[in-house]
Amino acid sequence: MMPITRRAFMATVAVASLSFVPLAQAVDALPDSRFVGFAETVNDFEMKSGQLALSKTSNELVRGYATRVVAEYPKAEQSLTRNRNEAGVSMAPDEDVRKITDDSMARLNSLQGAEFDKAYADAQVRLQTAAVAQFGAYSENGKNGALKRYAQEVLPKSKEFLEYAKRIAGGM
Repeated sequence: MMPITRRAFMATVAVASLSFVPLAQAVDALPDSRFVGFAETVNDFEMKSGQLALSKTSNELVRGYATRVVAEYPKAEQSLTRNRNEAGVSMAPDEDVRKITDDSMARLNSLQGAEFDKAYADAQVRLQTAAVAQFGAYSENGKNGALKRYAQEVLPKSKEFLEYAKRIAGGM
């Protein structure tokens, strides 16, 4: 009887401790043209950083992640182009995400070996966290139906990539 009671107590403590974890801040959906700029920047960064990772890493987890990114993001880019054309929306740069991706690429280009792998994994966690937040916000509150469809289409894949990136970053 004692082990069951102890397990129940430990489970209660574990669940109770989750209530003290700060919740992620809610993100507002970007205006249509900035959403397109955000999505294009994410797609571009993922393809370029993935190709860079494939040329620099010998870590099998990083290589596996980068291989999936390089395979998946051209599809996301094609879908964005199709939905953007249907929506008739031009692209306005999202300077916040552009700064993150430009800084990350500059840093990744300067690193090698385990330092590169760690920086790549950390950059992926940062970017995919932002992508999940924005794609989630736009999929719920976006104003344009075609772009909302795009956000709903890529959100599950972004969530998968975020979890994968977290596992890689946690293991380094």
